[in-house]
Amino acid sequence: KQWYQRRVAITAGIHGCEDGALISRQLPLPAIFKAPIRPDVVHFVHSNISKNHRQAYAVSKEAGHQTSAESWGTGRAVARIPRVRGGGTHRSGQGAYGNMCRSGRMFAPTKTWRKWHRRVNRKMRRYAICSAVAASALPALLMARGHKVDKVAEVPCVVEAGVESFSKTKQAVTLMKAIGAYDDVEKAKESRKVRTGVGKIRNRRHTMRKGPLVIYKEDNGITQAFRNLPGVTLLNVSRLNLLHLAPGGHLGRFCIWTETAFKALGEIYPSDSLPRDMMKNGDLTRIINSDEIQRVVRPVKDQRRPAIKKNPLKNINVMVRLNPYAKIAKRAATLALLKRAKARAVAN
Repeated sequence: KQWYQRRVAITAGIHGCEDGALISRQLPLPAIFKAPIRPDVVHFVHSNISKNHRQAYAVSKEAGHQTSAESWGTGRAVARIPRVRGGGTHRSGQGAYGNMCRSGRMFAPTKTWRKWHRRVNRKMRRYAICSAVAASALPALLMARGHKVDKVAEVPCVVEAGVESFSKTKQAVTLMKAIGAYDDVEKAKESRKVRTGVGKIRNRRHTMRKGPLVIYKEDNGITQAFRNLPGVTLLNVSRLNLLHLAPGGHLGRFCIWTETAFKALGEIYPSDSLPRDMMKNGDLTRIINSDEIQRVVRPVKDQRRPAIKKNPLKNINVMVRLNPYAKIAKRAATLALLKRAKARAVAN
């Protein structure tokens, strides 16, 4: 829930390319894995750059106006919408052109000069990529995204540089099974289903979940070896793409790094160029209530409630505060009233 409390290892183990076992050699963790994780930035950048591969579409400029129609004008007890000319057919006399008419044009016909693409600032794009790479080192986020990494020894998952020379899918499958990543491939394979909706007749008939993302530095055959595995995507480390690092704008893609690509991360994203946290500790309530802060802030002032104004002519206590003699005067008036009443009773 709170990204700042994550713990990231200092080094990363390396899997052998033959048997997939962890070897004794280890690599220092690049600084990018300690970058701040910002789901809001990632979602914003993803939703904007994903619009940049759209193709323009529009309805025909003549659509809905390919008929001869003219309004009948006023005085005939019908609407003034243009009507089809002629006779001898049901079509004659029917409304035309308007968006409310059958066979009429749509409201506000779409144009090809719509603003299809979005520009995103370079620093923000870089921030999003750094966040997505850093999130790929947290097993909790990987599992929350749906990846099957229970059998993976550790993340980030790094394999020897010899993997880049693989050219056969059989070698890739053997490696995936050895490092425990093949369950994620199987998950993607079993998720292949026919798309719901009209997209199935628009050359995107099937949908499938995302599997591991293999990141390499030199393509010596690795793309041929891994490209036929269901759900597996390949990326060059010098051309990292947020659309693959965080599909759908969701953090936590399971990444498999080659050794050379992992080393190159430190050169491409050096520590002095990475985004920094605005706050080292995001728990604001804990900061405010800490002894260090409470020791220097001024004490809380007493909140005096505003007095309710009371009418002294109706409230004797308020009148006494204003005129102490009012109590004696009221008592004297009450006694005089009782004396007169008693005298009247005696006289009767």
